[in-house]
Amino acid sequence: MNTNNRPLIAHLSMFLACAFWGLMAPLGKDAMTHGLDGLSMVTLRVVGGAVLFWTTSLFIRRERVPLRDVWMFAGAAIFGLVCNQCCYTIGLSITSPVNASIVTTSMPIFAMLLAALILKEPITGKKVAGVLLGFSGALILILTSAAHSSDKVGDIRGDLLCLGAQFSFALYLSLFNKLIRRYNVFTINRWMFLWASLFILPFTGSHTWNLVTQHPPQKTWMEAGYVVFFGTYVGYILTMIGQKTLRPTVVSVYNYVQPLVAVTVSILTGIGVLKWSQALAVVLVFCGVALVTKSKSRRDMEKAEKKTSPGTSEGGESLQDGSVR
Repeated sequence: MNTNNRPLIAHLSMFLACAFWGLMAPLGKDAMTHGLDGLSMVTLRVVGGAVLFWTTSLFIRRERVPLRDVWMFAGAAIFGLVCNQCCYTIGLSITSPVNASIVTTSMPIFAMLLAALILKEPITGKKVAGVLLGFSGALILILTSAAHSSDKVGDIRGDLLCLGAQFSFALYLSLFNKLIRRYNVFTINRWMFLWASLFILPFTGSHTWNLVTQHPPQKTWMEAGYVVFFGTYVGYILTMIGQKTLRPTVVSVYNYVQPLVAVTVSILTGIGVLKWSQALAVVLVFCGVALVTKSKSRRDMEKAEKKTSPGTSEGGESLQDGSVR
């Protein structure tokens, strides 16, 4: 690959990944109102992801994974996929795609809090201000949903489930940071999706099969296929391409593409509506995430200290910029 084109390809990859995820909210919502539901969509996404990543692994060089790490991937799958995907997808089936997409941008805030507790990342004034702004936006969103309880405006149950999904993924990043940095995206996802399928299928397999045999409309299958292929498989690969070239803070900026796409498509198709209180929540959450992602991580501080003390260790990767749906 021409090194001159690498930044352009990285930016384009991140934009497309976040655009795919943004479009996934209204399309997934429509599929779950015309033949599928939250549980069946989770099952199709997890099993479909497992099939796609394991099939791809047949054509690329495999990394050796010790048995100990294989078992660790089981734990990672619980927080990174099972809890994350179940909460988000079921939450999306209840609330509006507008609210679900806005909530997804809060993940860096959860990641910052957990990184401070688990990885001892420093707490700065910017981070505190960012958390307070993000929390205010989430609170406004939840209170708006509580007042309306509509799948077009929002439902507090769905909003809380989507928030739970972001917390679960942030916990996954904090607990399994060293594991996920050790392997490439194909190795990580083929094992995580396999474990997630084994965890989910005993509980949702028969339910999903019953819905599938009722022959949902072709449009529903196309929307579900988009969620599995573009929203899961392609999105994860494009993110990997972008993260190899771009700085984490640059990657985090692309999180804002998701709600912009989701809100625009939802309003144009009539699946969702945007009220002034939701617009205010968007501004508060965006500002909160911006403050959190621009604040210094432990690694940044250690690099600054290293200039005056060459023996300082350079550990502690910041997790607050990660984003996967």
